[in-house]
Amino acid sequence: MSTITRALGEHANTGGAALLRISLGVMYLTHSVVLKLFTYGLAGTAGYFESIGLPGELAYAVFFAEAIGGVLLLANVATGWVSLALVPVLGGALWAHAGNGWVFSATGGGWEYPLFLIVVSVVVALQAFAARATVRRTALGSAAHPA
Repeated sequence: MSTITRALGEHANTGGAALLRISLGVMYLTHSVVLKLFTYGLAGTAGYFESIGLPGELAYAVFFAEAIGGVLLLANVATGWVSLALVPVLGGALWAHAGNGWVFSATGGGWEYPLFLIVVSVVVALQAFAARATVRRTALGSAAHPA
């Protein structure tokens, strides 16, 4: 095995997890700041929420959850819990787009993108919890078996 292949293999899990976490953080941040704040405005987003039968105030909560969650994911803070906490936001998006069909380019946006992001959020959470468990096992193992 070459040195490059060995180095890639050693860092593939952490690099892949970081790339997925960062991508998810950017997605949440852009959906809140770019889409809800700059494109539609918070009042416009609240109006959309009301048009589909949700309380307008919920738009503000979703905006803040996505913005803060995106920043926390980018900063790698409480990644597992943040990813899981944002799943209900995506569940709401899935519900909002469910009647529009599968493809996101459908009028009103389809439901495949929110569903995919739910899966990505769960995977990021699982990776974060697994990494934390590995660190604990390693720390306990080295403390229990000093070299």
